[in-house]
Amino acid sequence: MRPWRTLARRVVLSRPPWMEVAEERIALPDGREIEGFLSIRTRDFAAIVAVTEPHEVVLIRSYKHGLRSVSLAVPAGYVEEGEDSLTSAKRELREETGYEASEWTSLGRYVVDGNYGVATEHVYLARRAKKVTEPASGDLEEMEILLVPLHDVMALLLRGEIAQLSSAAALALATLELEARAGLDRETVD
Repeated sequence: MRPWRTLARRVVLSRPPWMEVAEERIALPDGREIEGFLSIRTRDFAAIVAVTEPHEVVLIRSYKHGLRSVSLAVPAGYVEEGEDSLTSAKRELREETGYEASEWTSLGRYVVDGNYGVATEHVYLARRAKKVTEPASGDLEEMEILLVPLHDVMALLLRGEIAQLSSAAALALATLELEARAGLDRETVD
């Protein structure tokens, strides 16, 4: 497979640092050209699945205007200019929830929309999370911090109580990682 080439790009909306929308003229590998292909760029972010020693997941209940509703989500936040994604993840976990974790595992980086780009989500599993302070996020929305037993998280997903794809994906990836670790731990004991 050959990549597409961008022949021209024109920004049609720019609201730094939040969003940029552009139209592109694209050359396809077969020689055809596409006029007006949209490119959308928002800020990259880190999503954190924080798990405590008693195997509870730290979740946030808040109103999200894009959803037009209250839902549950994992702690998440923007990667600031000059900051690596792990530093952002650690900062956001502490700011939004008051928790810190001693073990961090990257679960990958994922482009939000394969056609338009949008942003990159950096997903982290934070194990041995402990509350060390009160939350101080400075975010616009009110937040409620919840501790949910790990074995109940999938039921929340299936009931639609976790409505943001970024959180659903992060929780699914963390569950796979934790199950794989549990399997390795069982093999070590056997």
